[in-house]
Amino acid sequence: MNRTPLDRIRDHLVCLKMSCALEALDTSIRRLEQGELSALELLDTLLGEECLMRESRRIKSSMMTARLTRIKTLQSFDFSFQPSLDKERVMALAQLDFIDRGEVVHLLGPPGTGKSHLAIALAVEAVKAGRSAYFATLAEIIESLTRAEREGRLAHRISYIARPALLIIDEVGYLPIQKGGANLFFQLINARYERGAIILTSNRGFSEWGEVFGDNVVAAALLDRLLHHAIVIEIAGNSYRLRQHARLVPESLRLPPISAPDPLKKRRGRPPKLQQED
Repeated sequence: MNRTPLDRIRDHLVCLKMSCALEALDTSIRRLEQGELSALELLDTLLGEECLMRESRRIKSSMMTARLTRIKTLQSFDFSFQPSLDKERVMALAQLDFIDRGEVVHLLGPPGTGKSHLAIALAVEAVKAGRSAYFATLAEIIESLTRAEREGRLAHRISYIARPALLIIDEVGYLPIQKGGANLFFQLINARYERGAIILTSNRGFSEWGEVFGDNVVAAALLDRLLHHAIVIEIAGNSYRLRQHARLVPESLRLPPISAPDPLKKRRGRPPKLQQED
């Protein structure tokens, strides 16, 4: 039985695993026969459909690898609610040049001011642009490193977390750090230092990091690396989540604006190199 050119085209699409183009083939052929498409436009349509589908799959897979289970976008961020935030500065970050430069972006502000939203949105932009990313809270990272150390695979775990083009560390300062956790986190940051971009979100000022990590020496060593090539963005607004119920929050529980030092200010010397705990 002789097969028609159309039959062979279907076979080729199946062989090439171009399921989306195969699905669009019959409709496109009818449009060609009706004079709505030229032969070149038909080919462009079929390949375009296939490329769109594959790009969608790539982004979805990369989002899962990056642990971006909550998708946030810059378009959905309400900049009008946070007038202290420089929208142009944030949108400039979305160009992703800071990733190429291996810079550290600090997003500081009270809870609910949109720090995590912005961090996730920038990570989404990075993934769409073909960059690898990894998102986790500080507590999750320290828990992961602690377990890896216990199982004798700490170096491998540090290498895995430090590998992506963009590392996002959320909620620095929200939960207490267990003994040894700060040292493990330092080892990760030290491995990442000047090798890739980082975004950190925190509700605590840098002056409080000694308290956050339970060790002033570790905190100084972390800041020495994390402020070397830094972009600091402070959000001094109110909680977006509580915008309809802000009056119900007691005055004693309302957090003051975070005061962050100028990361470009010259610091004297470097802190002593930390020793790994036994």
